[in-house]
Amino acid sequence: MSGDSCLPQHHPQSGSTSPAPHLACPKTKTCSYGGAVGLGNKYVRLNVGGTLFYTTLQVLTRQNSMLKAMFSGKKEVFTDKDGWILIDRSGKHFGSVLCYLRDGTVTLPTGRQAVLELQAEAKYYLIQGLVELCQNTLQGNKEQPLCVIPVVTSSKEEERLIQSSTKPVVKLVYNRSNNKYSYTSNSDDNLLKNIELFDRLSLSFNGRVLFIKDVIGDEICCWSFYGQGRKLAEVCCTSIVYATEKKQTKVEFPEARIYEETLNTLLYETMPLPDNSLLEATRRSYSNCGSHSEEEEGPGGAELRERVRRIHVKRYSTYEDRTLGH
Repeated sequence: MSGDSCLPQHHPQSGSTSPAPHLACPKTKTCSYGGAVGLGNKYVRLNVGGTLFYTTLQVLTRQNSMLKAMFSGKKEVFTDKDGWILIDRSGKHFGSVLCYLRDGTVTLPTGRQAVLELQAEAKYYLIQGLVELCQNTLQGNKEQPLCVIPVVTSSKEEERLIQSSTKPVVKLVYNRSNNKYSYTSNSDDNLLKNIELFDRLSLSFNGRVLFIKDVIGDEICCWSFYGQGRKLAEVCCTSIVYATEKKQTKVEFPEARIYEETLNTLLYETMPLPDNSLLEATRRSYSNCGSHSEEEEGPGGAELRERVRRIHVKRYSTYEDRTLGH
């Protein structure tokens, strides 16, 4: 029996692979292993999906597998005119298959997808030990998410998360539908930028800060920062503006302010509380962007409570410099 098969030709090396230019399609024929390769040959020459391998008959027949059936005369094999035995499979992981047959173990490739590919090859060649090795690795090394962001659905759930957290907390409220006016032209882009910044910060400070999303809050876009169960600061990114005598909602993107407040929360990362001088350095008033600091007296009336910084970005921007209500 004869047929045609297009395969790239290579310069083989023992236990290794090497690329080669594409040549004309060689003639192939079907025969037993004994007819394809002389019985006296020490090495077996394999062409696996266009990649060439040298190995010994002893390695190929060491375990009870399809390869043992092929090279013990039980199955017919395809060869080209130069005597290379053709196997119509990818040669990407065949080197690992040979290593397992030779040593009884193999260092698996990195990455879940690569292990799945090797497992598929092991199943094809009926090498049960290698299949189980891959399966055990896949079960024991399940990929973990880089970070987990809880999405709160009620005020009680939010309070529970904040009070029980041993880490600083950053919460983003975004609810585009919570608006009775039309949006300005850049508001949608700025809302998306706030969400993207939240994702970047959650990846950068994963393990140090708990990030929470709130999609049912009263604000359209608002950041809140907490330390040891207390609210430290708030950055509201929305304002009401006039455009041709009509009110519109404007969403801002105060990136620098959000970064600064996130870094300030790291002061509360460990116990005990930061010293007073360090806390005072973060209690600054920003009159140029409409910030407000509120001082509240404690139960005795003499001690000041921790102040919460509320920064409303361009909270009032009016057509005739008139003040608008919230």
